[in-house]
Amino acid sequence: MRRSNVMRDDGTWVGLSLDIQDRHQPGLCVFSAGARLLISQLSRPVLLAVVDEHLDGVDFWRTDEYRSFVPPLRADVGRALRGDPQRWAHRFAYHLIDSPDSPLHDGRWLLSCESPLQRWRHAGESPSEYWRSLLVEGHPDGYLDWFVHAHSWEVLPLRPMPDGDDSRVKAYRKQAREGTLPPVLLWWVSGLDSHLILDGHARLAAAIAESIEPPLLQLHRTVARDDLAVRTDEAVGSYESELARFAELRAFHGHTVPDGAATAGPQLVRRLHDLDTAQQPTWAWPLPGGESGWRRIARDVTACQDWPEN
Repeated sequence: MRRSNVMRDDGTWVGLSLDIQDRHQPGLCVFSAGARLLISQLSRPVLLAVVDEHLDGVDFWRTDEYRSFVPPLRADVGRALRGDPQRWAHRFAYHLIDSPDSPLHDGRWLLSCESPLQRWRHAGESPSEYWRSLLVEGHPDGYLDWFVHAHSWEVLPLRPMPDGDDSRVKAYRKQAREGTLPPVLLWWVSGLDSHLILDGHARLAAAIAESIEPPLLQLHRTVARDDLAVRTDEAVGSYESELARFAELRAFHGHTVPDGAATAGPQLVRRLHDLDTAQQPTWAWPLPGGESGWRRIARDVTACQDWPEN
């Protein structure tokens, strides 16, 4: 396993790249049977889902079997790592890599402090209102509405969210006021087009109660190392072709033609950064038994013969 920092061209830290090898199937695994999905953790069903036939959303049934692979975070650790997402990322990466029941498997991943969820809050909307609106309601069953919430805006807890009077939430509210609240760990799952909370349900509840922006770390698959090398070569080749084209134009038209490096250079930088950080679809493994196997698990978990209706 290799880990490396991902930086912007101005030196800003973006996230931690995790290159995983020899982990062929994760402990927290997505299985598929056509339009039906199952997320299980070391063979324990965590979430059952059915994609709507019109692709408007997903019916889900959440069990109480999810267990975070991150040990409880002490207040003194929060103070020691205060406001340092890079150090937090390394700490969470240790648990992601070391735990047998995390979602990591072979390939390249990004653990980033940047999430699209942080960019869409309207100026007149409080953090509490915004993050409360992103949380998917319903337990044990509910619905992820793709029609109303576009662009992966929804956040799906893997267990019920605690309320503001919960003892853990009260402790984290104090840290939120002090500015020492540890990040909430999210996992983007493309088959649900949603962000799942891997760790930090109580911390997110505390941030909402205090109406502050919760610190986040988002995990997603990104371009594999070999594919990244190929695409990088292609991007550099396109850049060199653009330089040659601009040079030819300047030879005929003089300085009325802009400098090629000034025009194509920033495009190359953006393209290389996107290659290094872009989300890739979540891998799903074929569910043993297919649709009938899924229905058998659904009957066992939900004790309902007719869930879901479709």
